[in-house]
Amino acid sequence: ARIVLAARAREASRAASAAVSRKTATSGRLTLPGKLSDCTSNQREKTELFIVEGDSAGGSAKQGRDREHQAVLPLRGKVLNTESVALAKVLENKELADLVIALGCGVGKDFSLDRLRYARIIVLADADSDGHHISTLLLTFFYRQMPELLKGGKIFVALPPLYRSDI
Repeated sequence: ARIVLAARAREASRAASAAVSRKTATSGRLTLPGKLSDCTSNQREKTELFIVEGDSAGGSAKQGRDREHQAVLPLRGKVLNTESVALAKVLENKELADLVIALGCGVGKDFSLDRLRYARIIVLADADSDGHHISTLLLTFFYRQMPELLKGGKIFVALPPLYRSDI
C-alpha cells in the first residue's frame, strides 16, 4: 500500500510540475489575461485556443469545451483594424495585447513560433455581419503582425452556425 501511495504521489508531483513549467516556460514572465480560460494539458501539440466574440459566447464555449485541451479567450467588441497601424499602436489595444500575451509567442521582432502556447488558434465568431467583421479584423492582425502563424497553418476560422446536440 505504501509503494502504491508513493507512486501516486510521484505521478501527481510530475503532473503538477509539468503544468507549472508549461505555463511559465511558454508564457515567459507575463501574467495570462484574466478572461482566458486556459487548458490543463502540458502537450502543446494537442492544445487549441478558441477566440470568441464577447463574454456570452465565452461562457457557452467554456461550458462546451474539453478543459484539458481547449482554451477560450473572449474578446470584447471589435478589435483595432491593424492594416496600416504601427505595432506600438496595435499593442495599446487591450484586446489585441491580451491575445498576444495569451499566445505567448511575442509579436514583431520578438516573435518566435517556438514559444507559441497552442497548436491551433481558432477564430469563433457569430454568424452575423459583426462576426464576419471581427473575423476579418483578427485575420488582418495575424496577417500583418504574425504572418508566421498563417504560413505555419496555425490559424483556423470556424464557420457558423455551430450546433450542440445532446443525446
